[in-house]
Amino acid sequence: MKIQKTLRVGLIALFLFGCASMNVNAEDKAPPNPLAGYTIHVSAPHIMNGEVVGPFHHYCKPINKDIIQCILFESTDANARMTEIEYMVSKELARKVIPKHSHKQNWHDHAEEIATGRVVIHNPTDPAEQKKLAEYVGKTDGIIFHLWPDGAPIPDGSVMIPQSIGHWEATHGKVDK
Repeated sequence: MKIQKTLRVGLIALFLFGCASMNVNAEDKAPPNPLAGYTIHVSAPHIMNGEVVGPFHHYCKPINKDIIQCILFESTDANARMTEIEYMVSKELARKVIPKHSHKQNWHDHAEEIATGRVVIHNPTDPAEQKKLAEYVGKTDGIIFHLWPDGAPIPDGSVMIPQSIGHWEATHGKVDK
């Protein structure tokens, strides 16, 4: 019994030492995967429950000519929490497919959002490329799914749909922040 316990403790220690000493690096020739290509980086605040929150850091990539998908984080820290997901869909497609009442309530026009001056393009860094990206994104509508409630230790299954400040202001008037 004592030998089994010692062996078990030794195996656990060996496992933990092995995990702690592993050099896990995303740059280490990982095979192609869906996370590759999230090179667009913008930040923007959102409106939730009538309050300005964020800014959230959007890491995005176009997956086809009509859709850009983004993974949103609360900061740029290496271990920042992924709090939201956003889909940017060409206005032509979104307004054809989404019922009008749902579109008005849940979606936002990126041209309105960009016009507020609150969207910051971090990557690409070239001003000409930033202008091109803003024009491209301005032709999309977006929907955000907030997955990690503010102050919660973990995601709890609740999902909110925040709005862009531009959409909020077009519907409810200017906000102070």
